[in-house]
Amino acid sequence: MKYFLTIAVVLFACVHSALAFDVMDRRGELLGWEAVGRVDNGRGYCTGTLIARDVVLTAGHCVHRRSGRPIPASELHFKAGYHHGKAIAVRKVTKWVVAPGYKHGKDGRVTTDLMSHDVALLKLDYKIVSSEADPFKIQDEVPLGTTVSVVSYGKGRDEVLSREAKCNIVQVYVGGVLGMDCNTTSGSSGAPVFVRDGGRSRILAVVSAGGKGRNGQKIAFAAPASELVTTLMAKLRNDASRLKPGKGAKRITIGQRDAGGARFVKP
Repeated sequence: MKYFLTIAVVLFACVHSALAFDVMDRRGELLGWEAVGRVDNGRGYCTGTLIARDVVLTAGHCVHRRSGRPIPASELHFKAGYHHGKAIAVRKVTKWVVAPGYKHGKDGRVTTDLMSHDVALLKLDYKIVSSEADPFKIQDEVPLGTTVSVVSYGKGRDEVLSREAKCNIVQVYVGGVLGMDCNTTSGSSGAPVFVRDGGRSRILAVVSAGGKGRNGQKIAFAAPASELVTTLMAKLRNDASRLKPGKGAKRITIGQRDAGGARFVKP
């Protein structure tokens, strides 16, 4: 049975302290996790994961300022396998798309209805090759009680990846939002929630926020990935296939005048 979450939760203001996790402080411990990295915007960061050679999965609110203003793609960078100031690969973001229905919560506060759409894909300027990192595949939904793991950066551990190998899905809310007893904090937004399938780790969901469940316990919330990623990948492909204006062509948009210079309507 799926439940509504009636209280608002804050986009990663929650810090868990009781659960153990492994800090990958040595470079060799990153083996197999190179596709997880930091999404930096110049003012802060989220966690992101490579799901195709030139596509990164993260949370929708990671491409927006706290005010809700979209962050230009040109200000975003993906640093795969980031570790103490160095990365296995660094790429610029050329564009991003968010899930249909995504709305930025006021002052960073959201409900499960908003969290269920808190997914974004980032298009990179160049592909990351197999010698650098291998993308992770996406997993469909799994039963309540399934053991999952989370790999992320976070407050107090933002220079190295950390992994909680075993935590559990304790609740499923309307919209497919997962409630988990995983160790997450600021910066963990966009982090992959993994399940094991045939001996391989696959991404089940994307960490969105932290708050409290029905009985008052601290919970990490995550947006289901499978259906939304399929939709967003199709949008990226469709946008890429559109013909660009040739030389001499002009594109006039709403609020722009052809003569006398450009004029844009202020929001």
